Amino acid sequence: MGSERPAEPTARPEKQKPKELNSMSANATMEEFEALLQESLEIDTPQEGSVVKGKVIAIEAGQAIIDVGYKMEGRVDLKEFANPGETPEVAVGDEVEVYLERVENARGEAVVSREKARREAAWDRLEKAYEDELRVDGAIFGRVKGGFTVDLGGAVAFLPGSQVDVRPVRDAGPLMGLKQPFQILKMDRRRGNIVVSRRAILEESRAEQRAEVIGKLAEGQVLDGVVKNITEYGAFVDLGGVDGLLHVTDMAWRRINHPSEVLSIGETLKVQVIKINKETHRISLGIKQLQADPWDAVEANYPLLSVHKGRVTNITDYGAFVELEAGVEGLVHVSEMSWTKKNVHPGKIVSTSQEVEVMVLEIDSAKRRVSLGLKQTQRNPWEVFAESFPAGATIEGEVKNITEFGLFVGLEGDIDGMVHLSDLSWDTRGEEAIQNYRKGDIVQAAVLEVDVERERISLSVKALGADTFSEAIDGVKRGSIITVSVTAIEDGGIEVEYNGMKSFIRRSDLARDRADQRPERFGVGDKVDVRVTSVDSKTRKLGLSIKAREIAEEKEAVEQYGSSDAGASLGDILGAALRDKD
Repeated sequence: MGSERPAEPTARPEKQKPKELNSMSANATMEEFEALLQESLEIDTPQEGSVVKGKVIAIEAGQAIIDVGYKMEGRVDLKEFANPGETPEVAVGDEVEVYLERVENARGEAVVSREKARREAAWDRLEKAYEDELRVDGAIFGRVKGGFTVDLGGAVAFLPGSQVDVRPVRDAGPLMGLKQPFQILKMDRRRGNIVVSRRAILEESRAEQRAEVIGKLAEGQVLDGVVKNITEYGAFVDLGGVDGLLHVTDMAWRRINHPSEVLSIGETLKVQVIKINKETHRISLGIKQLQADPWDAVEANYPLLSVHKGRVTNITDYGAFVELEAGVEGLVHVSEMSWTKKNVHPGKIVSTSQEVEVMVLEIDSAKRRVSLGLKQTQRNPWEVFAESFPAGATIEGEVKNITEFGLFVGLEGDIDGMVHLSDLSWDTRGEEAIQNYRKGDIVQAAVLEVDVERERISLSVKALGADTFSEAIDGVKRGSIITVSVTAIEDGGIEVEYNGMKSFIRRSDLARDRADQRPERFGVGDKVDVRVTSVDSKTRKLGLSIKAREIAEEKEAVEQYGSSDAGASLGDILGAALRDKD
């Protein structure tokens, strides 16, 4: 057996030459150095688009040369170191913050901006102030459409015209360049928009001042104030940092149509605090409260039914207000304005500022109301008429109106009397008689009745003439036998006349016997005895009957000349009666 060779190790390192080892070591060292260098550069070299600190090393040609470190220098115009309208303040050696736009430009310089650095810092500061609802300082430096531009320490904001002051500002010149506080209303960093308000600051300050002043006021307190503004309903009075409302109804006890009648803007006056609303900070003021209330003496000065002179101050649909004295007004209701003018507007009876005499009808001091009467200062025209024209007196007047039930005649005292249809004529029906009258006709009539309480006067035209019917039938009554003349023959009967009054006898009343009830047996002009069956003064007609007369005569003859025991015939009785009559 041959001798065995010893086993070789699984991995034998290859023996390298010294030159190769040196090369590899150099490569590793270079890579590590580059990594360290890169890391150093990343740490020391400022990142583009960030704010870095630098030092002013020189000022030349209107620019400041700034060393931002790592052997980088940049240039910034001096104007970027000043606020709008101010002189730039920068000197060599000052440390400043700038915005690094690029590390190196074509000239090997860093591109930096002081303005952008201020803007970035300002935005950070403003966003925090906006979140915390804090005020920020700024200065108005320009005018744009709809408002102004404001520099907020590097960031430019928009100030709307409506947010400059609590009142419209005509000249904003004094506000330009003035450093003052603003409130941020809205901001959007991405779009670069900021909206601020100066008005919010003023209102807040004004509210604090108002609350402080109001805290010192008390109801009933008397103060001096200055009229700032006048409206239709009152005036605003400046009490020294706070305004109060002086309502028109609290300016005087009398009626005031417009505050300008008694006040003027800028006028100084004494006012009394009437009411203070702690929640809304509203103050109500009064002037009349400093004067004596005239209503305290109204009942003593104006007894019931007393007459006074006054001035018409206001006219409404329901009446007129009359001022008896300053602060005391009464109402004359439309129903108390005139005895005769009904349903007319008060403006047709009185006019504004007219002086009138009125009577006090009622006083309600609790409600501060006085009821007055205008017509009560004059005599009731119906009473006057009744005294001048009692029943039976004759009047003359103009026909004012014609209605379906009569005539209205104008009388003395601007009143009317009525002639009913039934009082127009004795002989003609009222409906026919009224056709003879027209508006404007002058008529005479007799007074029948005057009702003062109901304000009615009844007249009669026919009462002035003779009653022909009454005269004609004088002494005639039901059952009387009268002689009439036949004036016409008709199929239904005959027309007869008695003392000028005509009547009609129907066929059935011409005779007792039916055979004799023939109109043709009579002739015009015949005299006929008839019995009166009715007298109707209302219709002015007589009821006549030949048949009734014959029956009555027969009954009388039987009673006088015959009886049931005599045995005499009807013919004998009538014959005897006729002989006696002859």
